Amino acid sequence: MEQEKLNVKTPEYVSLQFQIAGLGSRATAFIIDQTILILAQLAVYLLFFLGLENNLWNGNIFTEFDEMLLALMLILVFILNYGYFIILEFFWSGRTLGKRLLGLRVIQENGHRITFLSSLIRNFMRIVDSLPSGYIVGLLLIFLHPKHKRLGDMTAGTLVVHEHQLNKKQSRMEKYIQTKGLSKDMLELSAFQLNQFSKKDWDLLSTYCQRVIDMSTEERDELTNKVADILLVKVEDSVQSIARSRQDQLLILYLNLKEEWEY
Repeated sequence: MEQEKLNVKTPEYVSLQFQIAGLGSRATAFIIDQTILILAQLAVYLLFFLGLENNLWNGNIFTEFDEMLLALMLILVFILNYGYFIILEFFWSGRTLGKRLLGLRVIQENGHRITFLSSLIRNFMRIVDSLPSGYIVGLLLIFLHPKHKRLGDMTAGTLVVHEHQLNKKQSRMEKYIQTKGLSKDMLELSAFQLNQFSKKDWDLLSTYCQRVIDMSTEERDELTNKVADILLVKVEDSVQSIARSRQDQLLILYLNLKEEWEY
């Protein structure tokens, strides 16, 4: 089951083939994540009891301060249990620490990166997947579902796949970028910068990159300036370090966003 494959055609008519992650790899990644969470929670509990210790020495048990401390501890534990998965999956392109170590990633069924809403839905459904205990419902569904989906994945429209792409036909536009000697590494963007770009921005940029190949110089320059004024301003400080034309800067930006939005 670990070797089952899924073919996805992106809006740019590029065929991608993914290995769907099965029960074994997903369970291992989950165990790693849970170990990290348990250690983090132990640290929170320790800080809580250390905070109580000063009051206990004074003979005060569960003062108003202690009650506030207890409430804060419960909030932190809740945020750790659910925020860990939601925040990391959204800002780290579908990965948690466990998934990254196992080479897994959560993606949308259309091959694009996971959205915040999808991450929110799939992770709050963990409450049901964890029933009756030990994630029995989730484990059974992953084992039985043809695409190895738990209830959270079915509800959110997501898949967990092995991160490497098995088969990818290089598009005409990518060949064009390659002949220009451009690469993703020419522009370093943080997770915060990447998340400034919406699906609408990605659609605009990918459409531009597809059209720019066949345009005359005059048309290309006009369109490049219009698109650059909308998109490059969002990463102006980083883009300024690239000693290239605005067209090249947009193509390099495309290579960075492509990895994010095609998963």
